[in-house]
Amino acid sequence: MRRIDRMVKATVAALEDIKARDIVVLDVTPMTSLFDRMIVATADSARQTKALAHNVQENLKALGYRTYGSEGEQTGEWVLVDLGDLLVHIMQPAVRQYYNLEELWGPSQPRRAATTPRKAEKPAKVRAGA
Repeated sequence: MRRIDRMVKATVAALEDIKARDIVVLDVTPMTSLFDRMIVATADSARQTKALAHNVQENLKALGYRTYGSEGEQTGEWVLVDLGDLLVHIMQPAVRQYYNLEELWGPSQPRRAATTPRKAEKPAKVRAGA
């Protein structure tokens, strides 16, 4: 498994641990050379948004990955975690709907992720070839 794929899998698992919703993984390599993947997830409150960002950072640090920075933890409406090759956007529903990053960065044909969903939960969505 490639490094970026391991990072994505660990990040999705960290988001699922704290009950993030509507997790979408976007392959953005055709659009930018700054990073390879973008993950967008929804949180229901500022507290959950902050907890999700913290869990992602701690879980990836434990696996030996570096966090280059994070923004937005003060308000918790939209938190960005920069993992270098992977950017994670954790947003409250109104903010996510307003900015619609999936439409800006995603392709026209979405694909579902190959993650194993928990019982009674939807699998994470993947857009573009991962």
